[in-house]
Amino acid sequence: MGANGAATVRMPLVEKDRKHKPVLQRSRSQMEEMLRSGVPEQIGEALWSAAYYDPDWRWVQTQCLLALSHSDVWVRRNAATCLGLLAVFHKKLDTHVAVPALKKAAEDPEIKPWAEDSLADIEHCMGTK
Repeated sequence: MGANGAATVRMPLVEKDRKHKPVLQRSRSQMEEMLRSGVPEQIGEALWSAAYYDPDWRWVQTQCLLALSHSDVWVRRNAATCLGLLAVFHKKLDTHVAVPALKKAAEDPEIKPWAEDSLADIEHCMGTK
């Protein structure tokens, strides 16, 4: 945990600028605004905040699934990771939707490691393959 009580994770947004950033708890309206911003860093931060703190896992899953097709590679990587976080933190996920989406995302070599990590998390936490 960070100094302000926020969880700290590695959330790289640019390959050369990797660093740990606190995952801040944000309101739904703040996250929605960030998701609509079109700014990859804001979208990533919104996805992480949602995965960690939003109680509506179905809404979070939907945002992550939508972000898997974003033009920015780091948004897609963060979306894949956050789907796994839903399984780890909340033990809830529509696996019949999320698993195929992550398998498709894993076909992209730029997303594959993130998608495969989440698939492993889902299998471990939810007993699915």
